[in-house]
Amino acid sequence: MELKPGDKAPKFKLATDGGGQISSAALKGKPYVLYFYPKDDTTGCTKEAIAFSEKSKKFQSLGVEVIGVSKDTVASHDRFKTKYKLKLTLASDPEIQTAQDYGVWGEKTLYGRKYMGMERATFLVDSKGVIHSVWRKVKVPGHVDAVLDAVKTLA
Repeated sequence: MELKPGDKAPKFKLATDGGGQISSAALKGKPYVLYFYPKDDTTGCTKEAIAFSEKSKKFQSLGVEVIGVSKDTVASHDRFKTKYKLKLTLASDPEIQTAQDYGVWGEKTLYGRKYMGMERATFLVDSKGVIHSVWRKVKVPGHVDAVLDAVKTLA
């Protein structure tokens, strides 16, 4: 079943960079962006993280937290965040439970080779815990601006 706008966002509780933790329960009553990406320190993922970081003040001014999720370890997230001076929360989903709950873990193909991996996808969740917008098979250029535009439409 693919999640779509109007669906209740799946619950989650994940370890984050800096030894922290983030959960849907802790975000209750606040809108947030959950963006899933394949791997720390790879070209597309780095560009996406930097783009979200560059707009972090705009998201914050609108009361929206941005959380990046991959199956990388917290230690990997710490290195990635430090290396690029990222200004967002990076959550670790090593068991890929949250990715599966959001329907973003699946079969991918690269150079004819099939493997399981994380789909680049973004979910905007409103303050009631309902999915407001979904972006799947994200192309990085212009994506963060599209998410920011959608945030501005939240009631």
